[in-house]
This record gives sequence, C-alpha cells and structure tokens, in this order.
Amino acid sequence: MQSLKRSDQLREVGLTPTIQRMAVLDYLDNTRKHPTADQVLADVRKSFPSVSRGTIYNTLEALTQAGLILRITVDPSVSRYDADLEPHAHFRCRMCDTVYDIPMDREFTLEPFVQGHRIEAVRAYAYGVCEKCLTKDSGEPTERLSEKAPKTTSRRNSPSEETQRRTRSFSNEPTREPSEKTSKMTSPSDAPSKKGGESPNARAS
Repeated sequence: MQSLKRSDQLREVGLTPTIQRMAVLDYLDNTRKHPTADQVLADVRKSFPSVSRGTIYNTLEALTQAGLILRITVDPSVSRYDADLEPHAHFRCRMCDTVYDIPMDREFTLEPFVQGHRIEAVRAYAYGVCEKCLTKDSGEPTERLSEKAPKTTSRRNSPSEETQRRTRSFSNEPTREPSEKTSKMTSPSDAPSKKGGESPNARAS
C-alpha cells in the first residue's frame, strides 16, 4: 500500500517510480534528521547495498526539482534534505551542527512578484545553541536558563526618571571627610630651612 502511494506520488509530478526514487522518498519521509546526500546514501544502502552515489545524487536532484522534497541550506557547508513541505523554519545548533524543525508564529509569505522579481520559495533559518548543548554545558534544564537570561527588550529612561536616579545615587554616597594631610596648609614660615633643618619660628621659641 505504501509503495503504491509512493508510485502515485511520483507519477503525479511526472517521474518514473523507480525503486531507488521510492526508497529515497520513503526514507526522507520517515526521518527528521535533515540528512545530507552522503547520509541518505549510507542509510538507503542498508536496504539496497548496490545503489551508487551517483544514483542517490541524481534522485535527490530530481525529487527537489519536482517539489517533493526541500533542499535546505541552513548549513552553509553542505546541502540537507527535508520531505516535510508544511510551512516551518529550521534551526541549526552552532555547537553540534544538528538541524531541527521549529514552528513559526505565522506563515511567512510574499506576493508572487516583488519589485519585478518572481518569488519561488521562502526559507526561514535560525541559528543558536540547542537544548541538549545548553543542558550539557550548564548542567541545568533550559527552563532555568531561560529564567536567568536577560531581557532582550529595554526601555530608555525619561529625563525626569534619569534626574531622579542620579539624585538618589548622589544622596546615597557617603560624605568623605577631608584628610588632615590635605586640609592643612603649610605656610612658608613653617617650612624647614634648607640649611639648619628648622623653621625660623622654631629657633625663636
């Protein structure tokens, strides 16, 4: 039944339902790993050991051109493939390079033509650190980490608030007593003479 469904799916887009095409399409439809072409080859070879690298590459290209799978470039070093055609975004962890499906708050769409350009596809990519890597590095669940994270939004204080803040900070500062050394001025008569080492007033007394 499943193979018949795959055959009809391929025929609808004008592709001959070969065993290799059905195997690749079936594999991508049942994984969420967003595999590369080499990963597809390694996994499909478990069921079809004689399949060649060229066949896998050509099959992926044909399925992509037919619109049955997506080629995603969230990883700039290599193309990955996804059979989930529903609107969603992709997230790539910069620590472990794993790619995840993430939901979007709303569907990101554009008009078919924008400033004379024909829009054929819209992709949404996000980058950061995944839940597993965050937990592994900190030893804490991501719920606690999100509570500790600083707010990304900020509000600038109004002039009156800024004045009040500065006034409070000045009023809270302790009053510094001038030190005896800096407050006492030395008069010329009290300075020791260069010859005897005593001031004239000291000799008079």
